[in-house]
Amino acid sequence: MLRIGLLFAVIICGHHLFAQNFESSKFDYTKADSIAAIYNGDDIDNLPLLAFNLTNHLSEEHEKFRSIYTWVCQNIENDYGYYLLNKRKREKLISKPGELEVWNDEFRVKVLKRLQKDKITVCTGYAYLVSELAKLADIDCRVINGFGRTVGANIGGEGIPNHSWNAVKLNGNWYLCDATWSSGSINPQKKEFIKEYNDGYFLADPDLFAKSHFPLDSTWLLTDNYLTLESFLNGPLVYKNAFSYKIKPVNPSRFENSCEKGEKFSVSIKWESNKKLDDLSIELVRGSKIISVTPVISDHGNDNFTLSVPLKSKGKYDFHLKAGKDYIVTWVVDVI
Repeated sequence: MLRIGLLFAVIICGHHLFAQNFESSKFDYTKADSIAAIYNGDDIDNLPLLAFNLTNHLSEEHEKFRSIYTWVCQNIENDYGYYLLNKRKREKLISKPGELEVWNDEFRVKVLKRLQKDKITVCTGYAYLVSELAKLADIDCRVINGFGRTVGANIGGEGIPNHSWNAVKLNGNWYLCDATWSSGSINPQKKEFIKEYNDGYFLADPDLFAKSHFPLDSTWLLTDNYLTLESFLNGPLVYKNAFSYKIKPVNPSRFENSCEKGEKFSVSIKWESNKKLDDLSIELVRGSKIISVTPVISDHGNDNFTLSVPLKSKGKYDFHLKAGKDYIVTWVVDVI
């Protein structure tokens, strides 16, 4: 959400933002997650009490934040109806900033009321609740507004700001997280929310995070790599499982590519943990035809790998990188 009032205001610091240096995946959050589970089902009409209960028995700042984050992801549901309503309205009013501003103000009130009453919301509500609970635990946490990239949003074009997430300061360093996408996903066919926690969006690698999140203020990318909105909107499509597996696409940096018939098309990735190269495969889709291919994998060291597949027939292909049955990244390749 673009304009969400004072409660959702993004406060930009004048000093340099130090990106994260703590790898959350190497820390055991059993205690923090257990405390969150104890208060599963609690209401949110008394946020100070909830924040106290979730953090009082934890000493480390990042554990306290983990308990808050886990609780929000496990107790708040994504509202598909509100998501769809807001998406359609924002697309309709994208060229009418005055009317869009009025809509944002009206919608913000509806979101907050629905969140408090039913614990159902959209990304704005998730980010707001994480931020408020964190602040009550004396943790500096901001709501970040910008562009979220999915199969159905911000593929090419000029882009539409459509998403909110959080930046949190822990032990002097800033981290990025997305409670909305951690909590589960929307099934557009069934028009329902599927609760399925994804830990990959918690204190995520900022370079991977930037493949699917682009803030309105690029300061909050928290990466030294130079990125533009144009490159974001036209980059490869990264799915939630890339965060679960911690697989980061490196090249090609564009979503749409070309290759001559008979040549090999290669993609490069960085995979830093739990590497099972035999699980990787390429799925080629052209129209109704689907072909699974075992790529030739080259190990370049330092967790860098190249996967190559010969493309023998002309046509435009969806080139999916998969790990097991899970889709990780998609490129489009025009074989000429």
